[in-house]
Amino acid sequence: MKSDLFDDQYAKTENYNKNIMCKNCDGMIERKDFLDNLHVCPRCGYHYRLNARERISMVCDKDTFIELYPDLESANPLEFPEYDQKIKEAQNENNELEAFACGEGEIGNHKVALGVLDSFFIMGSMGCVVGEKVTLLTEYATTHKLPLIIFTASGGARMQEGIFSLMQMVKTSAAIKEHNDAGLLYISVLTDPTTGGVLASFAGLGDIIIAERGALIGFAGKRVIKETIQQELPEGFQSVEFQLEKGFIDMIVDRKDLKSILVTLLNLHQREIYNGN
Repeated sequence: MKSDLFDDQYAKTENYNKNIMCKNCDGMIERKDFLDNLHVCPRCGYHYRLNARERISMVCDKDTFIELYPDLESANPLEFPEYDQKIKEAQNENNELEAFACGEGEIGNHKVALGVLDSFFIMGSMGCVVGEKVTLLTEYATTHKLPLIIFTASGGARMQEGIFSLMQMVKTSAAIKEHNDAGLLYISVLTDPTTGGVLASFAGLGDIIIAERGALIGFAGKRVIKETIQQELPEGFQSVEFQLEKGFIDMIVDRKDLKSILVTLLNLHQREIYNGN
């Protein structure tokens, strides 16, 4: 399942031919093994973060992804100081206009509407454009009667856009509700990290919620929550294992198994449609 995009991403760096020291277990990983293992340490299983294009390449059948709404980019509605510069820097560093890439593609020969948040672009935060693209993608899925799959990796609402950012929580949730009312499948895949307003809106509304192993999932940071409620918090309360135990997510999946799990779920969903259920 290794994609050429993984090689391309690292070919741009001066360290392409060098081995990697895992930041989790300190073990040395050969570059080829790292790429073949989809940016997961083969020793300890630590899942490194992926950008949006890598994620799309990993899950979509080859040459099936058609991007939608690629030209939307953020303004500065509150004239927040240095925000324009921050956006430009993120665009130049990531070769993306915004933190959300989306389109129509195929996964195991099933047509789907697919969206991916990119944590490398201002920490995958949700401003007006991210909210608009999530909404447009969801409406596209509803109109074309497609399953919707969204991968999240976000620090939450984008503070530089203030109330306009928070409004996206309502807008995206309303679009997801219409998709659900149409009897269509929505799979939400939570990756590291999924937090804040993204988790409290469209990321938490999946018919099936999958978490990639090692992801941090939570609304706010441990210190903020502790100071707010004045209570000690359970150990590991933002881990995927804790979320599974409490019933917030449906399964924890290793990256190498993710595409096959999605194909299985899409097969089961298609079978239910044929059976008229």
